[in-house]
Amino acid sequence: MRKPLLFILILVLLVVYASLFVVQEGQRGIVMRFGKVLRDDENKPLVYVPGLHVKVPFIESVKMLDARIQTMENQADRFITKEQKDLIVDSYIKWRISDFSRYYLATGGGDVSQAEVLLKRKFSDRLRSEIGRLDVKGIVTDSRGQLMSDVREALNTGSGETSEADNAIASAAARVERETSGELPSVNPNSMAALGIEVIDVRIKQINLPTEVSDAIYQRMRAEREAVARRHRSQGQEQAEKLKAAADFGVTRTLAEAERQARIIRGDGDAEAAKLFANAFSQDPDFYAFIRSLRAYESSFNSNQDVVVLSPDSDFFRYMKSPESTIRR
Repeated sequence: MRKPLLFILILVLLVVYASLFVVQEGQRGIVMRFGKVLRDDENKPLVYVPGLHVKVPFIESVKMLDARIQTMENQADRFITKEQKDLIVDSYIKWRISDFSRYYLATGGGDVSQAEVLLKRKFSDRLRSEIGRLDVKGIVTDSRGQLMSDVREALNTGSGETSEADNAIASAAARVERETSGELPSVNPNSMAALGIEVIDVRIKQINLPTEVSDAIYQRMRAEREAVARRHRSQGQEQAEKLKAAADFGVTRTLAEAERQARIIRGDGDAEAAKLFANAFSQDPDFYAFIRSLRAYESSFNSNQDVVVLSPDSDFFRYMKSPESTIRR
């Protein structure tokens, strides 16, 4: 008796457990019965908010959708500016689901990858259009914030321009209208609202020049820096030559002035010495002549190989003859 009761109790608990489901904070739930979405009186999918809910066990299943703000990183792509210059732009998008019913129907059951593909294509088209209206200076300076604002606004509200991405979004919006019999509020089929998506923010992380352009600019900058370096070196060499010339001139002038002073002093000394000799020798001319002859003998006979050919009666040897008669004479 107890076993059947225990079995029934366990079965009841399993049914109760299978009948309850919890939608976590930051999520929304959509219940499907036999693979079809449960809809309300307006033929819109039922969306369950965070909390505890009940479903038919083993028949109904729950699809959870992320209600939080999501980030989609975009691969760096090439864009052309107003000046016909190429830029490599790296960006990202912040977005969230604003209409869960529309989002679920438009993306084929809440497929995030399909939603991001359409969002990425739409964003790329709008960003390309906006960058094409600006020059490089405007993109990287003051107009950058306005550029991002314009792109976000165009994604959320749509624009008059159409592209392949707009056609894909419009096709998804038309499918939603058909499935809901037009009960959902009408939106611009060229906007992300047609997919039930709201773009919170778009940002450019990095702007680079293409590799070939960067290399050319680098080479030009290097050539400019080398030209500046050469100019500085030539100016330095010029200053060095000027300083060297000024130093050489100073040295030459100093040496010349010193030589002039030395010659003046030497001349004054020689004059003074000559004056002193003249005064001294004028007191005894014969003695002076005798001294001069001795110096001449010394200069003439300073080597054993010296040979002097003179007449015997030459006056040069007068002091070598008879000293007494010579001195007396």
